[in-house]
Amino acid sequence: MEDKLPNEGFPKVAQSTPACVQVEEGKTYAWCTCGLSEKQPFCDGKHKQIEGMPYASLKVTFEKTQEVWLCQCKKTKNPPYCDGSHNQ
Repeated sequence: MEDKLPNEGFPKVAQSTPACVQVEEGKTYAWCTCGLSEKQPFCDGKHKQIEGMPYASLKVTFEKTQEVWLCQCKKTKNPPYCDGSHNQ
């Protein structure tokens, strides 16, 4: 059985700046909510290592191809988008 990470100090700040990402119309993306993913700002399943599995990716489908600014500090009030919370 794999050791679990204690559910303390999450979500982790992956970066204190947003990620500018080109997203595609109709494509679904999985945004990381725990901060552990090595594929920031997207999920790679690392949240499953946290005790009790309190985190899950946030799935988002975009209506058009565009550039978006996605949160990497995990403190946004408007997930998955950056709202400037990293400045506090």
